[in-house]
Parts: sequence; structure tokens; C-alpha cells
Amino acid sequence: MISGCSSEYGNEKNKLTQQEKRGGTDRSVRTEIGEASWYGPGFQGKETANGDIFDQTKMTAAHPSLPMGTKAQVTNLDNDKTVEVRINDRGPYAKDRVIDVSKAAAKKLDMHKDGTAHVRIETKRTGEATP
Repeated sequence: MISGCSSEYGNEKNKLTQQEKRGGTDRSVRTEIGEASWYGPGFQGKETANGDIFDQTKMTAAHPSLPMGTKAQVTNLDNDKTVEVRINDRGPYAKDRVIDVSKAAAKKLDMHKDGTAHVRIETKRTGEATP
């Protein structure tokens, strides 16, 4: 069973992939910039796409294509607050969104009241550990 926000996922124009130089060493980093939303109460206790039971108090997220188990650093570009989440679900299914974070992650990003935020998602390229 796949959980996530309703509506259909789309709009590739919000995504950006680039190489970044960080901490004085070259690392191949996948970066996406776009709109994030959060999900929680309606999915609490339901099975996620990878078989986990969704817990809105954990630092998890739904992403349309990152491999399950990937750790991603999500930064709210409006306030520079950052959180690390583990991808365990598919979504978001709302148009123009790049990631759905859990309620706990949304609180750390200070986006839980507004419901959405402009974010940067950073992960190491597939096959490498995340930062």
C-alpha cells in the first residue's frame, strides 16, 4: 500500500540536480529544489511503500524516486532550518511538490503551520553514503 498526499505528482521544472563542492572535498551530491509539504495524522499507523508502519513522530519522508532507505538532508530555504530524513514512502502526489516530510520533520523545519515550504533536498548519488 502506498501512502502520501493526495492528488497527482508532477511538474519536473521544480527539480534541480547539480554537482557541489562541500567541505573542501568533491562529493557527488544530488540536489533538488522545490516545494515540500508534510503528512501525518491521516496516515499514522498505516503501511508505507517500503513496508514500515508510518509514525508521524519519526524523521521520515515520501519521495517519488529516491531509493527506499536513502537519508536526505532537507533545508527550508526560507529559514535555513535543516533536518535529516529517511525515505520510506512514495509521494508526494500533490502537483508541484518534490517531497512529503513527516509531521516531526515539518516541525523541525518550522513549516508545519504553513503546510508547505521551499526546500533543498541533498543526497549522495546512488551507491554512496549520504552526508
